Amino acid sequence: MSTKISHSGIIESIDEGCIHVRIVQTSACAACKVAGYCKAAESKEKIVDVFKPAGSLKVGDAVTVTASAQIATQALLYGFAYPFVLLVVVLVVVLWLTGNEATAGLSALAALLPYYAVLYLLRDRHRERFAFDIE
Repeated sequence: MSTKISHSGIIESIDEGCIHVRIVQTSACAACKVAGYCKAAESKEKIVDVFKPAGSLKVGDAVTVTASAQIATQALLYGFAYPFVLLVVVLVVVLWLTGNEATAGLSALAALLPYYAVLYLLRDRHRERFAFDIE
């Protein structure tokens, strides 16, 4: 089993410290276990940002962008698993405290707002943590 997720692509543009790479979905995405959750598998082409100095790279170069499978798993946890657990816990606790299903359901949904707000506020930190790399 591969420990890296990789996509071939072409450098679209280079900004200060950020390389924008257009990745092309290959047939290997269909066999990937996380293809249903990966943004790269949603359509034929995506632009991904690689935050590293360009060095000798230039626009139009063919490159391979990679991410470790561990990073993909962590991204899935932050995007789906943790919010689901939060939703269920709040639903059960509020239902137990109030006995009102409508209040419990709305409270559970409302609990997701601060969760996603904190994720948004910490996006720069997560950008460094969940970064692609160029091989």
